[in-house]
Amino acid sequence: MGEEGMASDAENKAKTSPKLTLLPLIALIFYDVSGGPFGVEDSVRAGGGPLLSLLGFLIFPLIWSIPEALVTAELATSFPENGGYVIWVSSAFGPFWGFQEGFWKWFSGVIDNALYPVLFLDYLKHSFPIFNHLIARIPALLGITVSLTYLNYRGLHIVGFSAVALAFFSLCPFIVMSFLSIPRISPKQWLAIDFKKVEWRGYFNCMFWNLNYWDKASTLAGEVENPSKTFPKALFGAVILVVSSYLIPLLAGTGALKSSSNEWSDGYFAEVGMLIGGVWLKWWIQAAAAMSNLGLFEAEMSGDAFQLLGMSEMGMLPSIFASRSKYGTPTISILCSATGIIFLSWMSFQEILEFLNFLYAIGMLLEFAAFIKLRIKKPELHRPYKVPLQTFGATLLCLPPAMLLVLVMCLASVQTFLGSSVVILLGFLLYPILVHAKDRKWAKFDTDEPGLPSRTSLEENSVLIQPHQEVADEASVSLLSDLSSIKLGQERGEILVEGVVKAE
Repeated sequence: MGEEGMASDAENKAKTSPKLTLLPLIALIFYDVSGGPFGVEDSVRAGGGPLLSLLGFLIFPLIWSIPEALVTAELATSFPENGGYVIWVSSAFGPFWGFQEGFWKWFSGVIDNALYPVLFLDYLKHSFPIFNHLIARIPALLGITVSLTYLNYRGLHIVGFSAVALAFFSLCPFIVMSFLSIPRISPKQWLAIDFKKVEWRGYFNCMFWNLNYWDKASTLAGEVENPSKTFPKALFGAVILVVSSYLIPLLAGTGALKSSSNEWSDGYFAEVGMLIGGVWLKWWIQAAAAMSNLGLFEAEMSGDAFQLLGMSEMGMLPSIFASRSKYGTPTISILCSATGIIFLSWMSFQEILEFLNFLYAIGMLLEFAAFIKLRIKKPELHRPYKVPLQTFGATLLCLPPAMLLVLVMCLASVQTFLGSSVVILLGFLLYPILVHAKDRKWAKFDTDEPGLPSRTSLEENSVLIQPHQEVADEASVSLLSDLSSIKLGQERGEILVEGVVKAE
């Protein structure tokens, strides 16, 4: 790295924003995964009644959410870098698969995020019908996207504390509704089910979508204060918060009302609030739903933008994606995500739910495989938090969620298979194009090899070994830190567990 690169590093460090602490990180994970019970209504309809929905939100966290959160806690603390799962997969399988993981996750995240401004207006249009008309809807979509993008630009700590406030506001009406419903609850209604009305594809997709993305916050692990302690606590707190925010309103609504399962669709909790508490509670829930969509947008955009920043620091993307504003935020990465959101805002929730789940499932299978391979091949890797299981037990931990991922993929429609195939093919083509662009110097990259993390990985995950040892495996070359700014004569042989740098 030349003097210009070193100056850029110093400038970037000077611009670093305050680190995320425990409470804001819990709120961001909450919005990465959930945002409240908005959208879980379909689980009652698709499940033919309350029973499958309630059982799903009791059982699915055990076989899916908790294993994913545990894997995320171990790997995020082992690699406390922006980029998250991209670094994990690169460490296990090399930069090519790391890039694919990053591309699939970023693409699905941007499409997912395009929904939230639309859903925000969908809740408001019940009270303000003008938003049914394109002449008002399009400017409103642009205004919302630009405003929330600016909030992300201003700093991740601002986003984190905004998420705390939004989470409190979004959950309050459901706490009130739950208390008001107690005198009317009939427990036998929780057992109602009509197997003739069960739609298994819709049910599993609804459950999966409402309980995934636990790994998303790992993409900004480099922005977390003391990640080795903060991340496990935040994931544990978020699991409890998410499951409670689903189960308590569902128990209240399905236990207090004798509504047909057909009535339970997106937005029905507002009607439940009116029937239990009155019009004031309906308006409160509608406002909470609108605010929740803003929180979901902020959390998703932060994860997507810092993922691109991490990939740029690893040399997978041009260095412009790692440029930071004076607030420490990745300006170009945020603008790139915002542009994708604006162009994709026309898509509906129903059109892309399976598509998102399919791409996410492929990425998660790769993450579980990376988790197991790193346990086997890199047992000496510094793990500040380690899942309290040996390698065999860790493998068994991953089996139930892996089976669920395969099931969700098998239930996908032909259109989903075709759309996902196009995205996968595009990722396969983009990687060699970027490598060629780097070789021809068409764009500036931060490192000499594609897929290199920043120097923090060296400091956090290095071990002392004998210099001159040969590189351990092919994948390890992709994770050697950029040492060109360190005087070679002072090298102490510190390396990443993933490989060794020959002393020059």
